[in-house]
Amino acid sequence: MSAIDELVLVTGMTGAGRSTTAKVLEDVGFFVVDNLPPQMLGGTVELLGQSEGASRLAVVVDARSGQFFPALNGALDELRSAGLRPQIVYLEASDEVLVRRQEAARRPHPLISGGRLLDGFQRERELLRVLRGAADMVIDTTNLNVHQLAAKVSTTFADVTNAGLRATVVSFGFKYGIPVDADMVADMRFLPNPHWVDDLRPLTGLDEPVRDFVRSQPAAEDFLDQYEKLLLTLTDAYVRENKRFLSIAIGCTGGKHRSVAMSESLGERLRAHGIPSVVVHRDLGRE
Repeated sequence: MSAIDELVLVTGMTGAGRSTTAKVLEDVGFFVVDNLPPQMLGGTVELLGQSEGASRLAVVVDARSGQFFPALNGALDELRSAGLRPQIVYLEASDEVLVRRQEAARRPHPLISGGRLLDGFQRERELLRVLRGAADMVIDTTNLNVHQLAAKVSTTFADVTNAGLRATVVSFGFKYGIPVDADMVADMRFLPNPHWVDDLRPLTGLDEPVRDFVRSQPAAEDFLDQYEKLLLTLTDAYVRENKRFLSIAIGCTGGKHRSVAMSESLGERLRAHGIPSVVVHRDLGRE
């Protein structure tokens, strides 16, 4: 059908970061088409495939397509039948954050018709429900700023030579809730808490004294060894099932000490095995 090597479909909630994601993908070498009617997806892939040097395509498709949106599933099936598997990136955030962002942008929601803004988001969630379930990568931007989102997308898609698994390791605090986009969740609350050490309390897991304190616990190294083996065992299986993105959430009470230090260590181990990995500290600075 085409010479496209990589096709990324960007979708998700209004205000969740689709525009930022599209800009980053363009920066790392994708040809990006925003707000493309689904019926034109196959033709766009074929046209770009005939162009010299154009092998990576990112398409933003969302609720703005209006009456054309229901045709998306059929368009994706046609691409898969032709041997091209789109990678679906779905962006979301909490209703509270989406409402705040939309009000700040002073733009109407595409699905609001005289009702409340929140009603528009509820309609949008229902419209995108099946697509979210089929997503290869779900990014919750509730607690991410623009720069953190850009770093996550850039790290995930910048390495064009790696066709294997790509990972995001997210540290978080359980008191702020488990990341909704996590594929795997690990709890670091079995380790001694640096919060109860006076000299360590004001520091974070990025500081060497805290890192050394956490990593010096025998259980910490044992966990990293075992978890590393588990992830390496799953890597080939995920790739065989065409799952290319893995989000690993590492939590502690407040997301400041143990989860941060252990996330950094796990990210280092994954990169040592050739798995492109980005580490994001979701709740660092909230205490």
